[in-house]
Amino acid sequence: MSSLLQGVNLYLIGMMGVGKTTVGRLLAQQLGYGFVDTDNVIVQAAGKSINEIFADQGEAAFRQLESDVLAQVCAFTKLTIATGGGIVLRRENWSYLHHGLIVWLDVPVDLLLTRLAEDNTRPLLQDADPSGKLRSLLEQRQPLYKQADLRITVQAEETPEQVAARVMEAIPSVLKPQVAHNHISTEEQSHSQ
Repeated sequence: MSSLLQGVNLYLIGMMGVGKTTVGRLLAQQLGYGFVDTDNVIVQAAGKSINEIFADQGEAAFRQLESDVLAQVCAFTKLTIATGGGIVLRRENWSYLHHGLIVWLDVPVDLLLTRLAEDNTRPLLQDADPSGKLRSLLEQRQPLYKQADLRITVQAEETPEQVAARVMEAIPSVLKPQVAHNHISTEEQSHSQ
């Protein structure tokens, strides 16, 4: 599989709570890739939690840090990268994401709400109506998430291992056209010589 990917980075996108970090670690292991969580990198670089960054500097400052991290990360190869849920909002980020293979982990809203019910580390959910907030965020981001190369719809009963296995199974379907295209052009070259 990693020979098929030829070192191309795998970017996991999707809403908070979909399991990008957990699934990303499993994929990295299976591919023999490194693993990066952009949120963790930001926390380490800033020396404060994401909640604190939002509170002290605001969302725009956080989004800028996120873009800076993405710009640095995309210079590397053989990485699986779990991104923040809102990374798709900035157009410049897509120029980085398109360097790799973009996988959207799509989890139904009700399942997300169950998963995030006890989680107080999400600044965007510090809202009187977390359910309404989550739905409006998803509505805003869904058209952007749909630009991913792969969409994996996660079911309630699925384990992260099963989700990772489905991503691994789906990767060749996205890569085949490129490989076939490269193959044709090499054949054409050998005929023309």
